[in-house]
Amino acid sequence: MKLVGQSILVTGATGAIGQAICRALAADGAQVVVHYGRNSEAAEALVKTVDGRGWAVSADLSDPAGPQDLWDQAIAAAGRLTGLVNNAGIRSEVAVDAPMEEWQQVWAREMRVNFLSAVDLSKLAIQHFRDNGGGRIVNMASRAGQRGYTSSAMAYGGSKAALINLTKSIAQSHGHEGVTAVALAPGWVRTEMAEAYIAEHGEAAALAGIPIARMADPLEIGEITAFAFRPTQTSLNGAVLDVNGGSYMR
Repeated sequence: MKLVGQSILVTGATGAIGQAICRALAADGAQVVVHYGRNSEAAEALVKTVDGRGWAVSADLSDPAGPQDLWDQAIAAAGRLTGLVNNAGIRSEVAVDAPMEEWQQVWAREMRVNFLSAVDLSKLAIQHFRDNGGGRIVNMASRAGQRGYTSSAMAYGGSKAALINLTKSIAQSHGHEGVTAVALAPGWVRTEMAEAYIAEHGEAAALAGIPIARMADPLEIGEITAFAFRPTQTSLNGAVLDVNGGSYMR
């Protein structure tokens, strides 16, 4: 029970990765604030599966007002937070030959949900943590943010690259205040997003370049997230942890 006494907000908590993170955090003793966008039943069920060690709160992170709304609800529920997991994310595709209006709409929404909501929540977390004995932020980046991505999904890759830079900037600027940050960079994880890609492109395309020849299980992401929150892991500050099966960069 390495995380007893911690209260951690997890965004996008009703997806496969978010659920695995919440369960791993709770298993190690933390209380979790389970964020959801629309699926209230899944959020409430998740709280029950962690023996009621948390709260379910709703907010729309595609709305610029969403992060503040979410943070206010999380503080009202938990009283004090010690951690934030910026896990919420979407992956959209738009062709470079698409009309400019469509191109801009996809990029704007992708950056809002994947990056700017994390920026706003990180701002609120930094202010809260430095006034309350410190805290840690874990940002869910991606292999795509390190090596680039396909033309039709450049918005996704760009948003994840920005998350990595945000993580390192927080680590450098606020580590001395007891506010630390870590990024995780998974490759393909067996989720609905991955299944949708497989349905369109085939599993061989998803597994290409992964030496272990399989996608990560959400459980792996949950476990490494819980590990990153251990009080003993302060020196992980600024690290980007690859969870990609040994995928090469190209």
